[in-house]
Amino acid sequence: MNSSNRLAKESLPTSQQAEHTHDHDLDHNHTDHTPGTGESAHPHVHSQESLRRIVNRLSRIEGHVRGIKTMVQQSTPCPDVLLQIAAVRGALDRVARIVLDEHLTECVARAAKEGNMEFEIEQLKAALDRFLP
Repeated sequence: MNSSNRLAKESLPTSQQAEHTHDHDLDHNHTDHTPGTGESAHPHVHSQESLRRIVNRLSRIEGHVRGIKTMVQQSTPCPDVLLQIAAVRGALDRVARIVLDEHLTECVARAAKEGNMEFEIEQLKAALDRFLP
């Protein structure tokens, strides 16, 4: 754990530091939510374990953001708030990398087997255009 992550975690109340889990139905298909597009070319079926890992990380980030909100409400010094915002950005970037890795290893590989590579690559390019600064 690097120092910014350690500081980020240490500044949150103990209740927000614990791993947060949910019992959602995690095996699901999802639809391309890009405005103006319909169904995706193939179902995006991911393992329960993979989805659980991503949901858990997002839940921790959600708790961290609530902690930052509390810091602002309590007039915590700006540098401390900015440090926590940087920690959340880093955490979101790590989740994005996990999602991208999952997409490349599962969805793109599946599209290649099914002969939908061109469509999948276009979808990936569009998503990266929105994601990258």
